[in-house]
Amino acid sequence: MRRLHRKSLPPTHAPAPGDTHVPRLTHFVIGTTIFVGVNHFSLAGQARGQTAHTADLPAADEQVIVTGTRDPHQTARKSTSPIQVVTAKQLAATGQSDIRDALIQLAPSMTRSDMNIGNSNMTDAISLRGLTPNQTLVLVNGKRRHTTAVLSTYQGPQQGTSPVDIDLIPVSAVDHVEILQDGAAAQYGSDAIAGVVNIILKHDTKGLQAQAINGGYYAGDGFTSGESLNWGTSLAGRGFFDLSAEYKYMDHTSRDGIDNRTGVKDNFLLGNPRQMRETIGYNMGFHITPDIELYSFSTFGHRDGESMQYFRPSTVMPSMYPEGFSPQITLGENDYSVTVGFRGTKFDWDWDVSTTYGGDNATIGMLNTENPSLIADFGSSPSRFNKMMTLSNTQWTTDAGLRHAFHVPLLAAPLNFAIGAQYRYDSYHIGAGQYGAWYGAGPAADHGLSPQNASDSNRDVTAGYIDLSTQLLPKWQVDFAGRFEHYTDAGDTETGKVSSRYDFNKYFSLRGTVSNGFRAPTLAEENWSSLAVSPTGASGFLPVGSVAARQLGARPLKPERSTNFSAGFVLNPVRDLHITFDAYQIDLRDRIMVGGVYNGQQAIDALNAGGFGLPSDLVASAVKAQYFANVASTRTRGMDITASYRTALGNYGSIDWDLAANFNQTNIRKVDKDSTGKDLINAQTQGYITSYTPRNKLIFGGTWHMGKWDFTAHEIRYGRATSQLEYYTGPLAYSNTQFMRFVNSPRFQTNLMLAYQINPQWRVALGANNIGNEKQKKIPAEFRYLGTALYDYDIQQMGFNGGFYYFQVNLKL
Repeated sequence: MRRLHRKSLPPTHAPAPGDTHVPRLTHFVIGTTIFVGVNHFSLAGQARGQTAHTADLPAADEQVIVTGTRDPHQTARKSTSPIQVVTAKQLAATGQSDIRDALIQLAPSMTRSDMNIGNSNMTDAISLRGLTPNQTLVLVNGKRRHTTAVLSTYQGPQQGTSPVDIDLIPVSAVDHVEILQDGAAAQYGSDAIAGVVNIILKHDTKGLQAQAINGGYYAGDGFTSGESLNWGTSLAGRGFFDLSAEYKYMDHTSRDGIDNRTGVKDNFLLGNPRQMRETIGYNMGFHITPDIELYSFSTFGHRDGESMQYFRPSTVMPSMYPEGFSPQITLGENDYSVTVGFRGTKFDWDWDVSTTYGGDNATIGMLNTENPSLIADFGSSPSRFNKMMTLSNTQWTTDAGLRHAFHVPLLAAPLNFAIGAQYRYDSYHIGAGQYGAWYGAGPAADHGLSPQNASDSNRDVTAGYIDLSTQLLPKWQVDFAGRFEHYTDAGDTETGKVSSRYDFNKYFSLRGTVSNGFRAPTLAEENWSSLAVSPTGASGFLPVGSVAARQLGARPLKPERSTNFSAGFVLNPVRDLHITFDAYQIDLRDRIMVGGVYNGQQAIDALNAGGFGLPSDLVASAVKAQYFANVASTRTRGMDITASYRTALGNYGSIDWDLAANFNQTNIRKVDKDSTGKDLINAQTQGYITSYTPRNKLIFGGTWHMGKWDFTAHEIRYGRATSQLEYYTGPLAYSNTQFMRFVNSPRFQTNLMLAYQINPQWRVALGANNIGNEKQKKIPAEFRYLGTALYDYDIQQMGFNGGFYYFQVNLKL
C-alpha cells in the first residue's frame, strides 16, 4: 500500500523552456481538506507566463474533487452525487467582479434576490434548488465558513436569513468552486440541506496575475469597477504561499417610477446600493517534514455601503428638509477568517487537525434623516446617526480527522475509512444604538435598537462522523456516511447518507442517494429584534422567546429536518459528449421563517410591549409584528441536466458547447399554527416558499477558440415565477390575508464576450451581460407602493437593472 494517495494537479503556471525542476502541487484528501504538497517534475515547452490552451487542459469534471466525498481519487465525472465544477477562468468569462454574480450566470440551480431593502441590501447570498440561503452550506478549502452578522429583515424569500456573505472572499483567490447539488448534512452537519458550495483557493508557486473590470448599465448609472491581484511563490521548494487582494466599487442604480405624492421621480430605492469593498486573503502550505505539513489560509474583508430608502416629502420635517429627503441606511462591516492546521501521514493513516476562527462585525447607521421625537422634546435632531445598532457573529471550529484505505479481498477496490470529530463555539451579539437612534419614534426609515432589546448569546456544538466508500463490484461504487451532533440550545441530531453508482459501461451509468439532514436555528433567529419604518407603516421583529412574542402565540424554535432522495444517470454516447441527468426530492419539516400574521392594534401593542416606539402618523393596518417560528413543512421536487460537447474546426479552432438546466417546484404540505391556533404564514409568505423562484432556469451556449481570439455567447432563460402582490389602495389596502396573484412570464438574457490574447502577458475582453437590456415584467399600477415601485423586487427571476456592459483587462507575469 502506498503511504499517500496523491494525484497531481495541472500546473497553474507553465515553466520556461529549459526549466527542468519545477515544483508541482499535489494533494490528497482527509474529510473535506485538500492536502497540498510539493513534488518535482520535468517539463519543457511553453513560454514563460503562457498558460496552456483550454483544449489542452483536462475538463473541469475530470479533475479530482474534495466535496461530497472522502475518496482521494474521486472526480466530478465519476462521483455518486451531482457535482458542478466552476473554474476561475469560467468565473472571469462572465464579466462579473465578484463570486456570487458570476456563479448565478453559470449554475442554473442557483438564484439570488435582486435586492433587499434595509440592513441586508449589501449582503451577497446564494440559494440552491429554490430553498433559502440558510439551507446551503458554504465551505472554503473544505472548512465551514462563518455566516454574516447582518440578518435580512425585510419581506421576501430571503427574509430572516443570515447566510454566508460569499463576496467577502476575494474572487482573485479562487482556483475553482465545487457545487454539490445534494443533501450532505451527514458529511458536513447543519445547513447542507439544499447542497454545498466549496470554494477552493489558489495554490500557485509562481507568478503574478492581475485583473481589472470596469463597466456600467445601459441606463447610464451603476458604474462598477473591480480590480484584483494574485501572487504566488514557492517556500524554499517545500511549499507555497499565495496572496490575493481585491477592490470593488459599485454605484447606485435606480429603476423607480413616478411618486404618486409628488408627481415626479424622487425615489431612488429600486436598485443597487452604493458600496466599496476591499478584501485580502492568503493560502499557504509548508512541509515541515516529508510527512507533516503546516497549512493555513485566511481572508479579511471591509465594506462601506449606503442603501437608499423611500423619499419623505417636505411635509414630514419642513424645518430640517423643506424640499423633502431620502434617508439612507449605512453599513460599516469587517469580516475575517483564519484557519491553521497540520496534516500528514503515519502508519499509512492520513491525519488532519485544524482550527478555524471567523467572524463578522457590522455597524448599521443612517444618514440624511431625522428623529421627530428628538425635535419635539429637545428642539433639534441630528441628520446622521452613526450607530443604529451593532451586530457581531463569531464561529470557532476545531476539527480532527483520520483516513485509511483498507485492502479487503472480497471488494473490488480499497475500503476508504474516515472518522473524525468537531467542536464549534458560536456567539452572536446584538448591540444597542446611540441614544438618539432609539429614542421615541426613532429616525425616519429605521428604528435604532435600545438597550432593552440588545442581547448576547452563544452555544457549543460537538459532532462526530464516520465515512465508508468502496467498490462492491468492479462497476459498483457505494458511499456511506453518518454523523451525530449535539447543540446546547437545540439538542441532539443523527444524520446518515447512502450513495451508490453503477457503471454499466463507458457510455452509461446510474447513480442515486438517500439521506436525511437538519438545520439548527441560528442564534440570530433565536434572538433577533428590530423595527423598520416606511412612510406609511412599520414592520417589527420580536425575539421568539420574549414575553411580547409569546403573548402573540410564539413557541420555542425546533431544528429543521429533511429527507433527501436523488436518482440520475450519466451518459457519454459519443466522444466529447457528456450528459448528466439527476432528479431530486427534498422533504423539509419545521421550516424556520419569519412567522406570525399580526397587524393593526394587536401588532402596535406588541411592539410597544417589546420596547419600540412608533411614529404617530402610521396607518394602523400597515403596522406588522412578527417573530421567527417553525412555520411549515414542504416538498421540493426537481431535476438538474447538464451537457457538454466539443466541436473541432481544424484551422478555425474549436467550440466548447455547454448546456445546463434546472427544473424546480416546491409545494407546502402543512402550514403550522401559533399557540392560539392561527396560521403562522399567510398567502404571500407561502408564495415566497413556493413560487418566487423560477420554475426552471436554462443556460446554453459556448465558447469559440481560434488562435488568440475567444468568443463566448450564452443565453439564459428564466422560467415563470409568480408573485403575491400586496394591495396599497382600495378596501384591501395593506391586507394581511388578501393578495393579488401576478405571473412574471419567462425572460431571456443574452451574454456576449469577445477576448483577445495580445501576448502571453496581456489579454483584453469586451462584453455585455443582458445585451438586449431585458428586465422583469412591470407590476400593475395599483400594486406599486407609492406608485414608484415598478417591479416586484422580491422575485428571484431576471433582474430589473437591465443590460451591463464592461471592459476587462488581464495581466499574467
